[in-house]
Amino acid sequence: MSHTLPLRGLRVLVSGAGVAGPAVAWWLARYGAEVTVVEAAPALRTSGFAVDFRGPTHLGVLAAMGVLDELRAVQTHAGAMSRVDEQGREIFRLPAEFAGGELEVLRRDLSRILFEHGADRVEYLFGDRITALTETADGVHVELARAGSRTVDLVVGADGLHSGVRRLVLGPESAYVTHLGYHLAGWDLPNDRGFDAVPRHYNVPGRMASVAADQRDPHRAGAFVVFASPRLDQDRLDLDRQKAVIADAFAGLGWHVPHLLAGLRAAPELYFDAIAKVRVPHWHTDRTVLLGDAAWGVTLGGMGVGTGVVGAYVLAGELALAGGDPRVALPAYERQMRGYASRWQRGASPGHFLAPATGWGLWLRDRLLSARPVQAMLVRSTGSLATDAGLPDYAARV
Repeated sequence: MSHTLPLRGLRVLVSGAGVAGPAVAWWLARYGAEVTVVEAAPALRTSGFAVDFRGPTHLGVLAAMGVLDELRAVQTHAGAMSRVDEQGREIFRLPAEFAGGELEVLRRDLSRILFEHGADRVEYLFGDRITALTETADGVHVELARAGSRTVDLVVGADGLHSGVRRLVLGPESAYVTHLGYHLAGWDLPNDRGFDAVPRHYNVPGRMASVAADQRDPHRAGAFVVFASPRLDQDRLDLDRQKAVIADAFAGLGWHVPHLLAGLRAAPELYFDAIAKVRVPHWHTDRTVLLGDAAWGVTLGGMGVGTGVVGAYVLAGELALAGGDPRVALPAYERQMRGYASRWQRGASPGHFLAPATGWGLWLRDRLLSARPVQAMLVRSTGSLATDAGLPDYAARV
C-alpha cells in the first residue's frame, strides 16, 4: 500500500465488537479513517463456540491483517466429531478437516485478538448502542444511548443476526430473519466424567446433545445442544426460563444428557439463540451499510465468520479505492460480496444437519456420513466454497 491515507478524515461508526466489526475497524483505520466501534455488551463477549477458517481467501485476509500467527498460537487443534449412540458407541466420525477447517479458534479468542490488534487506533465504546440515526446529504446523525449524539460520514452495522442498525434503517427483524425451526444452546460445566477434546454427539429425532473437554482447561467441559422448536420470543426469556426450555426439550433422554442438564442448572452463563437465516435485498443505503451476519448470517453457518472477515476487507478496500465516497464504494462492496456470501449461505441448514427431525432423516444422515466418499466430498465442497481467486488486491491499487 502507498504511504497515502485515502480515508483520512472519514468518520465511521461501527456497531458491533464481535468479529466483523473489529476487523473492518482495523482496515478502515489502516487507511486513515477515524473509527469508533460501539458495542451493547459491557465488555468483549466470552461466550460462543469455536469458529473455523478455510481456504486461501480466508487465510490470506488474516495474513494481510497480521493476525494469522497469533490465531495459530491459540487454535483449538480440534479433532474429529464423533456421533455416538446411547451407550456411547461410535456410529461415525467426521474428519477434523470438515469439523474444524484449516484453522479453528474459539470465538472469544478471535474477537479478543482482532480487538487488541486495532485498540491503539480505534475508539471502542462498550455498554452503549445506537438508538436512532438520520441520514442527510452530508452525513449520518447518530444518537447513542449513553454517549450522546454525533455526526459521522458512514455507519457500519456489524451487529449480528439481530442487528439493531438493520432494524433502524430497514425495518423490523421479522422482515429479514427467517426462523429455521431449531434453537441451540451452550454452557460450561465441570469435567468430572473425563470427557476428552473430541465432541461426542448424541441424537434422537429433532434433538442433539454434545459434550467435549475445554481445550484450555481439561477440568472444564462444554455442553452444546440443538433442538427443533417453533420460534420463541427470546426477549421475554430470562436465564431461568431459557434453562427451563432446554430442560423440557431434553427431559427423559439417556446417555450423558441428565448430567449435562444438572450442569445447566448450576451454570452462571448460557448461550441461547434461534437458528435462523438472514435475507436482505439491499445491504446499504447512501451512508449506512450492513456487514457480516447482519447482512448474510446463518446461525452456526460454518463459513459465516470467515466470510465476515473477508467482507470487512472488501468494504474497507472499496472505500479506499473510492476515496471515502460511500455512494461509489457501497454498491461496489455489495457487488463483490453478494455472490461470494450467498454460495455458502444458500444451502446452509445447520439444524437439519445436526438434529434431523424424523427417525428416517436421522437414519439416512448417519448412513450417508458413515461413508468415506461422502465425508471426502463434504471436505472438498466446504473448501471450494471458501475460495474466491477473484478477490481484489486493494493494497496494490490505492
